[in-house]
Amino acid sequence: MGRVFKNIRKIDTVLCIAWILAIVSAFFVHPSKEYLSYIDFRSLGILWGLMVIIQGLKENSVFDRIAGFLLSKVTKSWQLSAVLIFMCFFGSMLITNDVALITFVPFALMILHGCRREDMMIPTVVLQTVAANLGSMLTPIGNPQNLYLYGLTGMSLGRFVLIMLPFSLVSAVLLVLSLLIIPGREKSLNTSERSSITSQFGSTRQIIIYAVLFAIALLTVVRILPWYVFAVIVLVIVGGMDYKILFRADYVLLLTFIGFFIFTGNMGNIEVISSFLEEILIGREFAISVALSQVISNVPATLMLSGFTFNYKSLLIGVNVGGLGTLIASMASLISYKAYSKEYQEKSGKYLLVFTVVNVVFLIALVLTYIIIRNLWI
Repeated sequence: MGRVFKNIRKIDTVLCIAWILAIVSAFFVHPSKEYLSYIDFRSLGILWGLMVIIQGLKENSVFDRIAGFLLSKVTKSWQLSAVLIFMCFFGSMLITNDVALITFVPFALMILHGCRREDMMIPTVVLQTVAANLGSMLTPIGNPQNLYLYGLTGMSLGRFVLIMLPFSLVSAVLLVLSLLIIPGREKSLNTSERSSITSQFGSTRQIIIYAVLFAIALLTVVRILPWYVFAVIVLVIVGGMDYKILFRADYVLLLTFIGFFIFTGNMGNIEVISSFLEEILIGREFAISVALSQVISNVPATLMLSGFTFNYKSLLIGVNVGGLGTLIASMASLISYKAYSKEYQEKSGKYLLVFTVVNVVFLIALVLTYIIIRNLWI
């Protein structure tokens, strides 16, 4: 519990903004029982459960072990970068972009340092970040905004994947081409220090239980199992097995969601504001969501805009593509920046420059992809 309050005391900027907006809006729409109808408890419950399960798997070194196995098979520098980047790309589809970066970026820093290839660090870590943000767009559980919009729209899993698939395919091709910017990509690796990076699995019993819980989570996402049943199962089983894991979910993010739910719910009940926002958004969902994401990040942008449009398809694409661009366009990008700058503070400026250039290139490419696909829709 101490870790939860410690995280909250850090006064997360987005959390503060969410609750300031919620409190200010409460002066115009006074608190009532209707506030409860604003909150998407299904999304919050599933998100919380997934956070707990993924944390449990992480604590048992599942992802480190998988990464170590893959890395033991490479001999060339470009192969090493490819594995590190695509672990984030494919991993984020199932464990979210945040967890993929928290897990694999420090791993990459350690490996590249051990192989004495610090020259590869900035392009590799930047591309890991881009890969996590783009890989996560394909699935409802890839990131928080997808999980929320998937629940809100009630669309099928197949439809969701089909909407995002062209952008994921373009992203994968761009990431492969990006391997060309890796310095010394044809050099052989110094493997003398790589044997120590492969950690052992944790408790086999716990891994099996968390794997079963993850399967239950997927059944909940596709609406086979009620979310509250899933949440209770996770609470009871994980609480009985290792209760400390329950306190390692990102409660700051959950509280941020609630703040924005209250704000957008109140704005929707103020007719003048609601009509104005709907008029601005109509036909511009993609452009506005991309632009707004650059300033407040894509999760808050999703929560703020979703109440004023029914064109969820363009909004879904926009907030995912909008995760590219500035450092705060996707809050997950800050994870990589902090991890890198902690070890190489003197090169943080260079990191930001490379990050911005690469993100802008990817953003332009995916915006063009959207324009082409939109014309095909028409």
